[in-house]
Amino acid sequence: MPAGSFAGALIVSKLADAIGRKWVIILAGLIWMVGCILQGASHNVATLVAGRVVAGISVGMSSAVVPLYQAEITPPRIRGRIVSLQQWSITWGILIQYFITFARADIDSDASFRIPWFLQMIPAAVLSGGMLFFPESPRYLMDKGHSEQAHQVLADLHGHGDLNNPLVLLEHTEIAEAVQFDQTQAARSFKDLFGPGVFRRVVLGCSIQAWGQLTGMNIMMYYIVFVMQSAGVTGRHGELVSSSIQYVLNVVATVPAFWLIDRVGRRPLLIAGSTMMCIFLFLVGGLQGAYGENEDVGATTSWVIKNNPTVTNAVITFSYLFVCSFAISWGPVSWTYPSEIFPLRVRAKAISISTSSNWIFNFALAYAVPPALENIQYKTYFIFASFCFFMTIHVFFMYPETKGRSLEELEEVFAAGHHFTAWKIKANTGLRSLNDIEAKHTPSGGLDADGKVNDTKAEESVAHVERL
Repeated sequence: MPAGSFAGALIVSKLADAIGRKWVIILAGLIWMVGCILQGASHNVATLVAGRVVAGISVGMSSAVVPLYQAEITPPRIRGRIVSLQQWSITWGILIQYFITFARADIDSDASFRIPWFLQMIPAAVLSGGMLFFPESPRYLMDKGHSEQAHQVLADLHGHGDLNNPLVLLEHTEIAEAVQFDQTQAARSFKDLFGPGVFRRVVLGCSIQAWGQLTGMNIMMYYIVFVMQSAGVTGRHGELVSSSIQYVLNVVATVPAFWLIDRVGRRPLLIAGSTMMCIFLFLVGGLQGAYGENEDVGATTSWVIKNNPTVTNAVITFSYLFVCSFAISWGPVSWTYPSEIFPLRVRAKAISISTSSNWIFNFALAYAVPPALENIQYKTYFIFASFCFFMTIHVFFMYPETKGRSLEELEEVFAAGHHFTAWKIKANTGLRSLNDIEAKHTPSGGLDADGKVNDTKAEESVAHVERL
């Protein structure tokens, strides 16, 4: 499935610019339903694998285009929390599917896996059907020459339908200028991703998505049963309770990120999150190494903590704290950051490449983690703890803050190329003060006496807001 997601993410690089963000999301939902049908109705391994690949393509498309769409329709002050909603929705999906599959597991027929696969068609139908009532991205519309339609969408989203709302007029002018500039720069090929001021951002986007996989969260979520067994949890009831708590915490701990991401900023969350995950992974691995032992389970050997409830509880607690650290930081921010940093001319391509790095590392870990847990056992946690340490260093030195800046304004930050120091780039806390904007949009400011936008004065308004 992650192999299909890798391909799906790459497809977005062309498709999102060809048919629009909205229609890619609708198409992804339809493809997902086809994948569900193939999986639920499969009677051999080949059909099942085909269904997994098709469903994976849909996941890759969705995971690339949804943050892109969210970022392009959202004002800067709440962009972080809106894009974070994707991650929160993912955590709800994980929680719901866990209880559905657990409830069906005791059924002595193939309905135990067919029913969950068929049920997955429901949210896909809601997504594709619901998106029919959503607007297209105003930045995509502007890029395709539909300026009036983009203006109306901006008014509906940010001005309660008022086309003359000062914020709407300013944003419309700002986007128009950015589009005009982008359209004169290059032919919008993949070669542009290696151009000056862009390649650095591609590396940052790919890195943050890859690091998100290398945090070790996959171990704690995909292989939760093995984690709890090695911690000393026994019995079906014990596994259900301990695993359920972890899935619930994943949902609950994501909620504070809605408030923190647009107030504290992206950098502090990333640095604090990876630091805490590093500590908790070293603690989990250290306790398992000190108090565990090899035990034969069928044809395999597992590392298990036996008859030591204090250490078992400590390992479970640190596992929970690790999940909370991820949920409040890297979970939402790793999707938000790539959606913000790219210029419009390559945004779809760059985000698709970034997202594809997420899925190729997911694919690799699907092969690497099970044999690691079997062969090097508790030392696996040390590997991922080390990854967390290095990603902390990487974020501190290379990732500038994006909080509070419009997508167009972020161009100024990265236009300096390598001539800026990441930790010296501060969040823009004064962006788009309504009083300042309204003061500029008077007959002597951004608007003419008849209420129409004066291009020269609008440029001055944009420059004024950028200085803020």
